[in-house]
Amino acid sequence: MSNPWLALALGTDPAERITQVGRAHERFVTGEQPVTQVRDVVAASWRRSAGALVSPDSTAPIELSDGELEAYRAAHPLARVLPIFRDLLGGLADDGDHLMAVCDAHGRLLWVEGTASVLRGAESMNFVPGARWDEAHAGTNAPGTALAVDHPLQIFATEHFTRGVQRWTCAAAPIHDPATGRLLGAIDVTGGDHLANPHSLALVRATALAAEAYLGSRQPPGGSRIATVSVLGREDAVLSIGGKRLRLGRRHSELLVLLLLHPEGRTGDQLGFDLYADDLNPVTVRAELSRLRRILGPELLDSRPYRLRAEVDADFLTVTRLLERGLVAEALAAYPGPLLPSSDAPGVARLRALIDSRLRAAVLTGGDPRLLQTWVNAPWGADDLEMWEAYRTALPAGSPARSLARNRIARLAAEYGLATLAQRRRN
Repeated sequence: MSNPWLALALGTDPAERITQVGRAHERFVTGEQPVTQVRDVVAASWRRSAGALVSPDSTAPIELSDGELEAYRAAHPLARVLPIFRDLLGGLADDGDHLMAVCDAHGRLLWVEGTASVLRGAESMNFVPGARWDEAHAGTNAPGTALAVDHPLQIFATEHFTRGVQRWTCAAAPIHDPATGRLLGAIDVTGGDHLANPHSLALVRATALAAEAYLGSRQPPGGSRIATVSVLGREDAVLSIGGKRLRLGRRHSELLVLLLLHPEGRTGDQLGFDLYADDLNPVTVRAELSRLRRILGPELLDSRPYRLRAEVDADFLTVTRLLERGLVAEALAAYPGPLLPSSDAPGVARLRALIDSRLRAAVLTGGDPRLLQTWVNAPWGADDLEMWEAYRTALPAGSPARSLARNRIARLAAEYGLATLAQRRRN
């Protein structure tokens, strides 16, 4: 079975493949579905790109520049492993044919390195530090799609969604925080068609693993914070403890969230009510708590009342703290999606709604077009009519994105049977 993450199967003619995929791309962007010859990972990415209103002739926007860019990347965790990137990939960047690029978890390019001539070619498509290269802003591309699917991959020539990038081929791999599993960004190599081989994919994957190993070796020993929990944008909680990552079941995920929300402790009845409301069964609650205690260990979970004995941090607590400090951009950057979105436990549902509403209100009232754009291009905000209207209003006159936003607003308003903001003002 061929590797779905590699761009070309053994023996494939690159020129013939470029033509074949290019024809499929043109059919897709003019309204037809991609043909079967396109890899599944590419076809899915094309659909996501089109759904995010990316034009096949668009250019990635530049979000950070000058001092703002310098401050952001200096504070970013991947700055600590930049020497590793240069050590392992610097030879490619210096050979005159390739670029090495590093992006954050939102696809913002932090570093782009190579010879002057190759860098000039990259500038023509805004493949520069500070530009936003996630799929929602730049369409299908190796670093953006690697972030979207959380897997190393190659994107070959005409597999790119935007036409201005189709003369390039890229290989990229995501990088995670070894302590929490949180996505930190991606490492990418960009160059010509000759990059479409197993060696380039293996190289970026090995580089990502080396970076993660280095970050893990530099974790502070001991300390009172011995565990972290990830529940945002996930159906189940992931508990990172003692260098291991544990995925919890649904009820245990909900219980852990409720215990984190109430560090002072909860009785079994209180936890049961937050889980089941009027269908409370004390025996079931005690059994679930007993199983959770075996997973966490008595050194973490106490009883009478039930509470966490050590300091355990969580991604939703991070977002809450940032909002309390008025750091809206940072809170949105730390928010990969709603908390346990499929959970119907009353206590979890209330917390999910509270976090979502607070973050949404902060983005909406701030009126920053970049934050509004991030919201409406995210899966949870794609159908948010009010945010789309605020985004369009915040854009400068003449911006190409205004017409895209206007079309999206019209479609949503028609689906909801509502008048648009412009129509309401006329009336």
